Amino acid sequence: MGTENPTATRNSPATKRADALRSIEAIVRAAAECLGRNPEASLTEIARAAGVGRVTLYAHFTSRAEVVDAALSRALDQGDEVLDTVDLTGDPRLALARYIESGWPLVDQARALLTAAQRELSPGRVRDLHAAPAARVETLLARGRAEGAFRTDLPIPWMVNVLHAVMHSAAEEIRAGRLTSDHAAHHITATVLAAFTPPGVPVPETGGGA
Repeated sequence: MGTENPTATRNSPATKRADALRSIEAIVRAAAECLGRNPEASLTEIARAAGVGRVTLYAHFTSRAEVVDAALSRALDQGDEVLDTVDLTGDPRLALARYIESGWPLVDQARALLTAAQRELSPGRVRDLHAAPAARVETLLARGRAEGAFRTDLPIPWMVNVLHAVMHSAAEEIRAGRLTSDHAAHHITATVLAAFTPPGVPVPETGGGA
């Protein structure tokens, strides 16, 4: 019966692939955390937070843009998992309110990371990475328009942009001390429903505090 060679095991292709995957995951996780706090975080900071050297980082990512791209992709994928649990059936206006309740904190959390992405990536790439979340809202808005809940005189992509802009504004207001987190969802929902309700139709009450 032969004996296993520990050196051969450590140097096997499968072991190297597993090590590489762990390094990549650590780098992407660290990038999301570091850039989420500071959009100007350096690759040195990210490598240190990941517990790897710059040589290892550059072995997997050839540029800062690639690191930012991977970090934003990870954040959006995690956000998508949260949004998958939101019930978007029934009254489109109530469904939109539920989406905002769950979705706006994700926008707030990823604000600094998005700033880094907007500096490093092309507008087209940023748009592509947001395709899945945008499609979810576009589908809801299209259904709401068909049912008469939302206005039809504005393009759906514009309405999606308005929604996201209001969410980002809420995050800015919280940081400026002019809005509290517990009131943000109500403010966003009230503002967006006022913008999306067909002209001449009463804007529905959303509840919540001032």
